[in-house]
Amino acid sequence: MTDSTLKRFLVTYQIPAAVMDGWKNTDPEVRKASETKLHGEWQAWTAKHAGMIVDANGAGKTKRVTSGGVTDTRNDIVLCATIEAESLEAAAEVFKQHPHLQIPQAFIDIMYVRPMTDW
Repeated sequence: MTDSTLKRFLVTYQIPAAVMDGWKNTDPEVRKASETKLHGEWQAWTAKHAGMIVDANGAGKTKRVTSGGVTDTRNDIVLCATIEAESLEAAAEVFKQHPHLQIPQAFIDIMYVRPMTDW
């Protein structure tokens, strides 16, 4: 059930494309062990903060649409989520210890999602 006093925020989990490319070249056994550890920590974080998470999804291939047409492109977004929190500051505070930040050069952007009625 949604609390009407809470605001919605879009969260993007990002890793520079070059870092992702380098990670793909990591020894498969090392990569699997690291991914298993991170996955466990991520699940624990998610369980602890489940009440604020509206939805979360992985990001896939990207198309860029401009007035000139449609092209394939890449960006640094690997996951996105919608969360609810009292404020942007409160939301950011919760993510300060997120396991995603263990990944070299990784970062998380959080932005307020304004209802269309606020335009």
